[in-house]
Amino acid sequence: MAKTLLEQLREMTVVVADTGDIQAIETFKPRDATTNPSLITAAAQMPQYQGIVDDTLESARSTLGKDASAADVATLAFERLAVSFGHKILEVIPDRVSTEVDARLSFDTEASIRVGRELIAMYEAQGVSRERVLIKIAATWEGIQAAAVLEKEGIHCNLTLLFGIHQAIACAEAGITLISPFVGRILDWYKKDTGRDSYAPAEDPGVLSVTEIYNYYKKFGYKTEVMGASFRNIGEIVELAGCDLLTIAPSLLAELQSTEGVLERKLDPKNAANLPIEKIHIDKATFDRMHAENRMASEKLAEGIDGFTKALETLEGILEARLAVLEG
Repeated sequence: MAKTLLEQLREMTVVVADTGDIQAIETFKPRDATTNPSLITAAAQMPQYQGIVDDTLESARSTLGKDASAADVATLAFERLAVSFGHKILEVIPDRVSTEVDARLSFDTEASIRVGRELIAMYEAQGVSRERVLIKIAATWEGIQAAAVLEKEGIHCNLTLLFGIHQAIACAEAGITLISPFVGRILDWYKKDTGRDSYAPAEDPGVLSVTEIYNYYKKFGYKTEVMGASFRNIGEIVELAGCDLLTIAPSLLAELQSTEGVLERKLDPKNAANLPIEKIHIDKATFDRMHAENRMASEKLAEGIDGFTKALETLEGILEARLAVLEG
């Protein structure tokens, strides 16, 4: 019997579910799962998860006291809700879940360190080992420095909103556990910038970016894992077969699961070893220069932080409204 693309992909790449929907995770049985404020917001509005939301709000109110504002309760509840969903997700996957630091702290190193420690403390209070959690932080220079501190404390990090090789190299040099370069968002930018309707998968700018990062890491022996993210179609996924990890939305997992054919491994450390790649050292000045020169990365990083911030504000509004209902 022929194997599906998803079955073959799992033989060469760790498949991660890009969702906060626990039922979807149970369906596709990924090794890891990754969430962000947008995904948590979507999950929090599903009727089947109302009990988790209500319990989290009541716990936050109890912690802060009856005199705390609804806004303060909602802010604390967001962090706890992310951990609550993460804990539930870890009950159905064998390995790790990613939980995001507030995007509004993306340029604040000390605050990001504090929140990263707090999130891990919440998980550990629920009996979850820090080895099973990745703290997600935006790949700004400040975020990378925060993650470097956390890594030295045994808190593993996933650097997100990553669009350029300069961000990837800075993460590798800082000893970060994992990075999430955004394939689909890069494609979106190039389509808008060039006016093109489409790109062939092998020419997709997002695919080329992740391929460049993967080959650089393998060429120079970095331990940081590459997890392609934000896919628009299965063609992008097929072109990145062999990447360390790929985090994929349930709709695309379903398409991969229903599609048969031969899946060729496209990314391989053996091939990377022979490529003529120049090594680059990234300090802050180099990072800032390369970031300024990369219009796509500059615009998409700013847009991503803004998008996650708005999703978080939406979630806090939903939590405030639900708190009002609970408190009569």
